Amino acid sequence: MGGGVLVTGLGAVSCVGSGVDALWRGMRAARSAPVRVPDPLARMDHPHMYLVPEAEVPAGPEEPAGLPLGRASRLAVEAAREAVADAGLTGLAGVDPRRVAVAVSSGMGDSDLHERRRAGGPAGPDRWAPVFPVASAVGAWLGAQGANTCLSNACAASGYALSLAADLIRSGEADVVVAGGSEAYSRVGLACFNRLGAIDPERCRPFAADRRGTVFGEGAAVLVLESAEHARRRGVKTVYARLAGTGWSCDAHHATAPEPGGAQIERAMREALREAGALPDPGTATGPGTATGPGSVPDPGTAGAAGAGRLGFVVPHGTGTELNDVVEVRTLSAVLGEAAPLTPLYSLKALLGHTGGAAGAFAALAAALVLHHGTLPPNVPVGALDPECEALLPTEPTPVTAPYGLVNAYAFGGNNVSLVLQGAAA
Repeated sequence: MGGGVLVTGLGAVSCVGSGVDALWRGMRAARSAPVRVPDPLARMDHPHMYLVPEAEVPAGPEEPAGLPLGRASRLAVEAAREAVADAGLTGLAGVDPRRVAVAVSSGMGDSDLHERRRAGGPAGPDRWAPVFPVASAVGAWLGAQGANTCLSNACAASGYALSLAADLIRSGEADVVVAGGSEAYSRVGLACFNRLGAIDPERCRPFAADRRGTVFGEGAAVLVLESAEHARRRGVKTVYARLAGTGWSCDAHHATAPEPGGAQIERAMREALREAGALPDPGTATGPGTATGPGSVPDPGTAGAAGAGRLGFVVPHGTGTELNDVVEVRTLSAVLGEAAPLTPLYSLKALLGHTGGAAGAFAALAAALVLHHGTLPPNVPVGALDPECEALLPTEPTPVTAPYGLVNAYAFGGNNVSLVLQGAAA
């Protein structure tokens, strides 16, 4: 089982269905499409998203302890329910609830409650409710008596939540942290990005030559993080991965645009890789094979065979916005050196859309599944790649034998976070 911070449970609700099994099937199928939002007041150029199917949206809990909950909080509780059951922690049997914490993030929170009320629609309970009750909703449902924290620093939020969870465990403040993110349709959020001209009229196409912005997605991704010692005492049978390294930074360059040189996202990547012991040796390749074109299938016999840390893949932030994608690929090249064109990327947003404050958690959950199954699923085809985004995006399943995966999440305000997950058997 090893040491450190372990991932012992997973839960998800997304546009491809409810449950981690549905997500993995969707990743392997590599097919999805945005739909028009069912909101007559969505008067904007591109009113589409990757929505959670209505049949998969949980009906409750609607009012735990008298607190009205919106869609994002209900999705978060549903994903947490699956993750906690997966970890064998239902009811916190045999676990001290004071040693259980919650860190669940959101970019827009339960904005839908307030938007409906202000638009004169069916507002639900006629009482004020906080916009960001996501973590407290999960904590109340679970009975967690440790810290219950909802971070909201835009699209890096749930990446920060996972890093905070690791800090709580490493510092001895908690034995178990239920961590992740949740995001639901917000008319205001979607309208703002339409006004910015940042919504692709077709679909989310990160790194594509003809990309024209991002497309948002709904969903919740929750991971149960646990100290290795606590997991060992409980007799945990399944460990998906270790959270081996984290790195934060802020470039403070612009309210919405990344710093073009990428210095601070490089800093976050290097810190996470260094903490995990996964920085590549200078001049060596860490990715699979020697294939460099999109859709190439690397040689499994050479997957991650060289380099000190043997980085097997990257789940990039890659949103489909022009500057963001270019800066990230350039910075990956600077960090990974000669290994960069040989290290495959898995573009989750091309499948699920940009899930905002939940994006980092979805990326980390996907990385844990890749390490657990030993296979990188095919990328959703996005067409010809931007010549400035030269990256390996396999469109066929790819064996992964290298022990590490890198996850990136970036946000407005220059908030950056990188996470390194390590295979449980490593």
